[in-house]
Amino acid sequence: MFGVRETDAAGLKEMIDNDTENKIRLIDVRSQAEFAQGIIEGAEFVPLHTLPMKLNEFSQDDNIVFYCRSGARSAQACMYLAQNTNLEATNLRGGIIGWYQAGFDIVRPDTVQA
Repeated sequence: MFGVRETDAAGLKEMIDNDTENKIRLIDVRSQAEFAQGIIEGAEFVPLHTLPMKLNEFSQDDNIVFYCRSGARSAQACMYLAQNTNLEATNLRGGIIGWYQAGFDIVRPDTVQA
């Protein structure tokens, strides 16, 4: 998407595998019902509509990656973060659908409360 830093599923998998300092914050911006269906392991649940209230929870030390079902809402999250903070995030192009289609695992979340 124009103006948004993106990666595909293979690129995210490589980022996760090489994240020896645990700096990646994988943020799922889908609805609670979607989140409950399955997530990329290690993802945090921050529904898109709650992002404005959570901006102070992100820092320059984080390597933020947003994802949703297909990549559209997470691209919005990236743009919102850039417009309202001095932070930049990465969008998972294709979302969790692309992740799954690339053959990567989806797990059940431990909790589904935001």
